[in-house]
Amino acid sequence: MTNLPVVTAAVLSFGLTALTGFWLIPVLRRLKYGQTILDIGPKWHMKKQGIPTMGGLMFIGGTTLAILAGFFMLATSPGDETSSIRGGMAVILGLIMSLAFGMVGFVDDYIKVVKKRNLGLNARQKMVMQFFIAILYLAGLWLAGERSTVVFVPFWHPVNLGVLYYPLAVLGIVYLVNVVNITDGIDGLCSSVTFVAALGFLAIATVWHSNGMAMYAAALAGGCLGFLIWNFYPARVFMGDTGSLFLGGMIVALAFGLRIPIFLLFMGIIYIVEGLSVLIQMGWFKITKRRYGQGRRLFKMSPIHHHFEMSGWSETKIVAVFSLIELAGCCLALWAVFRL
Repeated sequence: MTNLPVVTAAVLSFGLTALTGFWLIPVLRRLKYGQTILDIGPKWHMKKQGIPTMGGLMFIGGTTLAILAGFFMLATSPGDETSSIRGGMAVILGLIMSLAFGMVGFVDDYIKVVKKRNLGLNARQKMVMQFFIAILYLAGLWLAGERSTVVFVPFWHPVNLGVLYYPLAVLGIVYLVNVVNITDGIDGLCSSVTFVAALGFLAIATVWHSNGMAMYAAALAGGCLGFLIWNFYPARVFMGDTGSLFLGGMIVALAFGLRIPIFLLFMGIIYIVEGLSVLIQMGWFKITKRRYGQGRRLFKMSPIHHHFEMSGWSETKIVAVFSLIELAGCCLALWAVFRL
């Protein structure tokens, strides 16, 4: 029985997501919910103008239904961890948080696509909503009995952060969700990297016999794979902020559900590097502008996947290389788990 909910969640999520594309993509086209390509991006991206966006709704629906089905199967299995308050709430709260982040992305996409305001929600509005969601998620875990402030540090020993745990956790959640969003910049990149990350979490959850989180990771992997049928180069649909913020919430939920948020340094290596490349580019530009009167750039363009594009790499090559790096990070994390 233990493996059945995991397999069911993966297959159901994949099938529902892939099949939804046959219906949703034509609907998005009829509604003219197309991607707006800004002039600041690579010039050859202009050919993607008008490709349907908000396609993340495909895997949000498929993944959510798959998790609920898998959760029901686990919850009705005698002695399973999801029968406990803590185990069950880790799954449900993680899903609620992911959906809440996805809703923020949906509002942002809606404003950009329907209201024709290219920038969507402003940065302050996004941050306020995201911090609020992160705080509520941690509060929910605390009320469910997850009150440990000890974190596992890879290849070292557990560290008790005490009261610092909660503000650092909130900042970490918001950062991770946003850098997952940044990773969604070329066809198939975010969905491919997240698929690999989900497999990594699935492996760790299996090793630790965490059936709820294994089912959760399997549903995420299935949803990403189903979406890739439509999103791999040349993409016929984009996930939009609707999908990328949801995926960010899912990755965070897995890390906290398994109590290994610090392991995201490995399992979220691509997301983190993408986010850092933007911060480094902005910081270096401001420093050199102040010093030399003219800003300079370290990368041809940020996030870093655009740097490689501008250097002549194809989108498929970037996706392949970044996915392999993500796989290496997940393998390193799995090795660290065995050494705990």
